Amino acid sequence: MYGLTALELARIQFGFTVSFHILFPAITIGLACFLAFLEARWLYTKDSVYRTLYQFWIKIFALNFGMGVVSGLVMAYEFGTNWSGFSQFAGSVTGPLLTYEVLTAFFLEAGFLGVMLFGWNRVGPGLHFFSTVMVALGTMISSTWILASNSWMHTPAGYVIVAGKVVPTDWLEVIFNPSFPYRLAHMVIAALLSTALFVAASSAWQLLHDRAVPAARKMLSMALWMVLIAAPIQAVVGDAHGLNTLEHQPAKIAAMEGHWNTAAKDDKGGFPLIVFGIPDMEREETRYAIEIPRLGSLILTHSLDGQIRGLKDFPREDRPNATVLFFTFRIMVGLGVAMILFGLLGWVLRRNGALYRSKAFLRLAVVMGPAGLVALLAGWMTTEIGRQPWVVYGLLRTHDAVSAHAAGPVALSLALFVVIYFVCFGVGIRYMLKLASAGPAPDAHPHEEPSYGPGSVVPAAIAAASTPNPMAPHGQRES
Repeated sequence: MYGLTALELARIQFGFTVSFHILFPAITIGLACFLAFLEARWLYTKDSVYRTLYQFWIKIFALNFGMGVVSGLVMAYEFGTNWSGFSQFAGSVTGPLLTYEVLTAFFLEAGFLGVMLFGWNRVGPGLHFFSTVMVALGTMISSTWILASNSWMHTPAGYVIVAGKVVPTDWLEVIFNPSFPYRLAHMVIAALLSTALFVAASSAWQLLHDRAVPAARKMLSMALWMVLIAAPIQAVVGDAHGLNTLEHQPAKIAAMEGHWNTAAKDDKGGFPLIVFGIPDMEREETRYAIEIPRLGSLILTHSLDGQIRGLKDFPREDRPNATVLFFTFRIMVGLGVAMILFGLLGWVLRRNGALYRSKAFLRLAVVMGPAGLVALLAGWMTTEIGRQPWVVYGLLRTHDAVSAHAAGPVALSLALFVVIYFVCFGVGIRYMLKLASAGPAPDAHPHEEPSYGPGSVVPAAIAAASTPNPMAPHGQRES
């Protein structure tokens, strides 16, 4: 297929499937927490707007959850079919971690999901709220195990190698490896931000079309508070994550920054921040560089005269692709800055009483809707491509992890995945966006409390939107 090897095709296939999959768990994590908050507010205030919003967003949550389960199932098989070398080498670590995720997180989610989706009119309010909280907790626990596995692949710890295979010696070190806290915090906040921007876009669209005004105003307000608070926190967490990466994966940082020479100082000392340029892997330079003197030192080392190792300090075979990383990193950071400015603008308009009346801001909110997910994908690409040429950093190279396949079968399966994913998940995403743009239905009985008695009918739309398979592993959120 276009002269690509089996290794390159296997990498493209896994990258394609995980790029689709990672979007769904991100929204699942955020919406589960949002639903728990909405139900808590409903129980505390008895304000029917919170009930209306809960019943609206649970439909989208159910649909998103189902697509996340299905897309994660495919990746579980890819480990065995395309990456048997990795499974043989590190399966004693990653296998148990993914099993713990199923036993603790997915069983918790699946066990309470039915009550959450279908029990609003069938169980008591306390039990229903408890179920919603358990599902939200399950998504967080699931993220913990998945990120523990992924982080170990970047910063392996707590192991010995016996007969060419990893043997765990200390599970606490395996789980709480050096990069784990930073990756977990970064991913969870990214999920909350992605969901907040999605909710803000949905509400802004409805306000622009004069639909569901009270409910739309409420969810726009909540979403903007989340963006205002979480976006700056994400910047701080990202900075700490960068310092951790500089310590454990210095080649990745050099590639992200487009720096080739360790001792390259500008005339003021330190090293510059390259705002724009085109890293050239063959010529070993960043062409057309636009630089800000000493700012790179300040950001990366918190010192005006600090230094980092340049890419030329690393053997060619150990260098990640700087051309790709340079741009994916800047996409992530640029969108992060845009989120901070967006949150601040919303706060200013709120203080001036123009938040819901500014058509320009509402249009901006719609445009910013996918920004969180795009930034998440760019960040994931930066993380995973930056780990190359290693699958387990410093221990197992990617070309040693791939299965012994010819290029033809891998190309065929990749082509089938592309067609099936765009058809199936494309339809699902389109339907989810249709639900989000339609807005919540008007509350016919705004002062009537919901009936939790037996025999009540569950909204058909919720049942139709949810078809999760409780036997499928709800996993591989990031790899």
